[in-house]
Amino acid sequence: MIRILLAEDDDAMRTYLARALENAGYSVVAVDRGTAAIPHLERDHFDLLLSDIVMPEMDGIELAQKCAEISPMTKVMFITGFAAVTLRASREAPQAKVLSKPFHLRDIVMEVQRIFGLTEHATL
Repeated sequence: MIRILLAEDDDAMRTYLARALENAGYSVVAVDRGTAAIPHLERDHFDLLLSDIVMPEMDGIELAQKCAEISPMTKVMFITGFAAVTLRASREAPQAKVLSKPFHLRDIVMEVQRIFGLTEHATL
């Protein structure tokens, strides 16, 4: 089973995304900030880090850089509602996929499937 570490500071969005990804068959650990994600990366294996970019304490780009040090095989996908931040993410983490809010749950599940080369379509 693909394991996803979700870092999202908005409670409603975090719950919404975690539920959608779990319903699509993924194992999800959800945290409310980047600094809370680090201990999980240090002790567990995750296939994907799905992170908001704008968060308190440690933004998603800093988190992705830490993730690359701790767990270089973990893929990274960003979610953001800020266009300017998307440009920064593309520059500082060019290997990461960036999804802009708002998006439909189907879009995020399809992007996760694409990252892992899965052709099976989840229904939401």
